[in-house]
Amino acid sequence: MTAPLFKGVITALITPLRDGKVDEAAFTQLLERQIAAGIHGVVPMGTTGESASLHPDEHKRVVELCVQVAAGRIRVIAGAGASATDKAIELVRHAKTVGADGALVVTPYYNRPSQEGLALHFEAIAAAVQLPVLLYNVPGRTGVDMSNDTVARLAAHPNIVGVKDATGDLARVSWMRAHIGGQFDLISGDDPSYLGYHAHGGVGVISVTSNVVPEAMVALHEAAAAGDYAAARDWQDRLIGLHKALFLDNSPAPTKYALSRLGLCGEEVRLPLAPTSDAVKPAIDRAMDEAGVG
Repeated sequence: MTAPLFKGVITALITPLRDGKVDEAAFTQLLERQIAAGIHGVVPMGTTGESASLHPDEHKRVVELCVQVAAGRIRVIAGAGASATDKAIELVRHAKTVGADGALVVTPYYNRPSQEGLALHFEAIAAAVQLPVLLYNVPGRTGVDMSNDTVARLAAHPNIVGVKDATGDLARVSWMRAHIGGQFDLISGDDPSYLGYHAHGGVGVISVTSNVVPEAMVALHEAAAAGDYAAARDWQDRLIGLHKALFLDNSPAPTKYALSRLGLCGEEVRLPLAPTSDAVKPAIDRAMDEAGVG
């Protein structure tokens, strides 16, 4: 079996904003901090990057900037999902053009396609652009759950290399390992359950928490990858409060609040998101203290 193409801790990057515009200087600083911490990859313009709220030209600029700053030092997997297949193809094609290593493509949201529609959607994208594609299943946001059978069907396509599973259903990992032949990268999309996902056979996590504590998330992953689950559990115990606190308000507002405490960016988010409410900030503060940051 070949080695995973995408593995380890892959940060779902926030997009810092200032006065209504993308703050490119802050974005560059945040990305350099990730690279220095030993992160394995990043996803610009995923859900955490506010991809649903940014304009198409902003989306493309952030991906291009990310590739330029990363300069081949880590993997860049561009967020490239859309409700319409042709729009998703355009974003994947742009990702390839600017030099991204892959594309993270979410299941079409709002229109709730059938399983056949999902399969045809991803097959069309994979056929249109020669770039590795990670499927992204997050039914809590999109309103549609991509079944295990659909994932297995899509895994047969050479350009579809793995899945980001944000369902929190750990049994899916074992099912996919048993029913998908060859290398297929099983990536968690849920920080709180990542340790369990790894124990079931996952190879990485696309993480929100690593925006704030990249070194700690890398340490957790590396302990688990080495089979030292006692050390991994220690890291998990230290981080579990932060995993949860970063979703106490509309994400990624709590993450931006945490980063603002570290002096790395402002709290600004794009409507219809709102800044983190004062009511939950003390819980985020406590979680950061427990995680040893801030």
